[in-house]
Amino acid sequence: MLSERELAFIALHKDNYPRVYKFVQRRVNDPELAQELAADVFRVAWQKQDENVGEAVPWLLTIARNLIGNAYRSRERQQALQDKLKHNVRIRYEADDQNAPVQEAMDAMRDKDRDILQLAYWDALTMAEIAAVLGCSESAAKVRLHRARTAFRKLLPASTESVTQKMGA
Repeated sequence: MLSERELAFIALHKDNYPRVYKFVQRRVNDPELAQELAADVFRVAWQKQDENVGEAVPWLLTIARNLIGNAYRSRERQQALQDKLKHNVRIRYEADDQNAPVQEAMDAMRDKDRDILQLAYWDALTMAEIAAVLGCSESAAKVRLHRARTAFRKLLPASTESVTQKMGA
């Protein structure tokens, strides 16, 4: 049997989820992120349900607005970190023309392919460790690494075969 608190929360969710989701979706333009943030709104609402909140809709939309702001700030910090890392790598390898094709190929790759190559070669992780970082099975990690190597090989000019041989690509 559900408690009074659980029943009240179920009613709150049922009555307000569509409105909260639309509010979030208009501000993030990404359906998956909107679903995640709308769910987070109700996670926070569950945690703070016992507080005196007044009217439900303004309270939920305030939570949503705060979570959207956090998501934007997080994305901006992540982008700034990626830009800084790319800049540092370019400075480090700028003097060495031999690495320029590698850097250009890495910059042209999809993020998930670039990440798995960096885990394997920059961070020197084992396949089991890569799988743990990516949250997948070892066999899935092997397939992803194989696909990333293939994509990397296609992006490199033909004159850089020694690099691909060193990477096992």
